Amino acid sequence: QVQLVESGGGLVQSGGSLRLSCTASGIVFSIYALAWYRQAPGNQRELVASLSSTGTTNYTDSVKGRFTISRTNAKNTVYLQMNNLKPEDTAVYYCNAYRLAFGMDFWGKGTPVTVSS
Repeated sequence: QVQLVESGGGLVQSGGSLRLSCTASGIVFSIYALAWYRQAPGNQRELVASLSSTGTTNYTDSVKGRFTISRTNAKNTVYLQMNNLKPEDTAVYYCNAYRLAFGMDFWGKGTPVTVSS
């Protein structure tokens, strides 16, 4: 069965950095587009970054220049490098693998990130 497992979240001070990882199993990883979402308590789920199977990236405006999404297909892993973290980045971060043309979508259970001021 398909599983996506995130890791790397934690507590960090403002201005610090974290690298999130998400490792997938049960899918042909290289053909999937990937994304990171986040959700803070009481807020809507927000798309943070996406990475197509051909390497195209997109970022929400609030993280541009600070976050970088990347993938290592040989390890079935997608990363989110987060630099210059701000308290407003505090949320549970979820990885997502999807095939838009087929309506396929898989989610991890999330990893919490807390940025203190």
